[in-house]
Amino acid sequence: MPELPKVALEVVADRSDTREGFLNLERYELAVIDAAGRSRPFRYDMVVRRALDASIMVAHHLDASGEPCVYLRSSIRPPIAFRRVEPKVAAVLWEVPAGLIEPGEAPAVAAARELEEELGFTALPDQMQPLGPNTFPAPAVVGEIHFFFHVRVDPKTRMEPGGDGSPLEEAARIVSVPLSRALAACKAGEVADAKSELALRRLAEIL
Repeated sequence: MPELPKVALEVVADRSDTREGFLNLERYELAVIDAAGRSRPFRYDMVVRRALDASIMVAHHLDASGEPCVYLRSSIRPPIAFRRVEPKVAAVLWEVPAGLIEPGEAPAVAAARELEEELGFTALPDQMQPLGPNTFPAPAVVGEIHFFFHVRVDPKTRMEPGGDGSPLEEAARIVSVPLSRALAACKAGEVADAKSELALRRLAEIL
């Protein structure tokens, strides 16, 4: 894989005790009810946010030799950067584009928007092709659903992506690599993002 950009993070302020966050914690007392009856009450924490679900998309094309290629984008992830336990790992990952679905928005519309914001390709929502069933990335923590899409693009039409205005995206690197190389990178741990590996493997099954 190409070299990842060197990016670091700094804590400017710790606002853990405020409710201004992108994510919110909900704490419940639950009981399990089944054929055996009702369990004793127990506490359970879960994470919620306004835009809960996400669209994941793979943009692909054929190179001069006819080999399928895919676009990957580097992303720095603060939760990885600030892990408090071993092993300490690199916080910059190779990923396929993904983005949150706004309330009331169709997943394909979100996919087309994120394709332009993150890679610089313009496509209509009806050009987003489904890429297998939806998944729950972390069902014990958050009720988020991932919707998978793929779209064939023309590299000559790619513009400079506008991004979403986040400083996290300013240092992102975009690369096009053969799908076979991306899958080998997944196997070697060079692509460590689970949703990206799943999307790439699904794409390989249908091409």
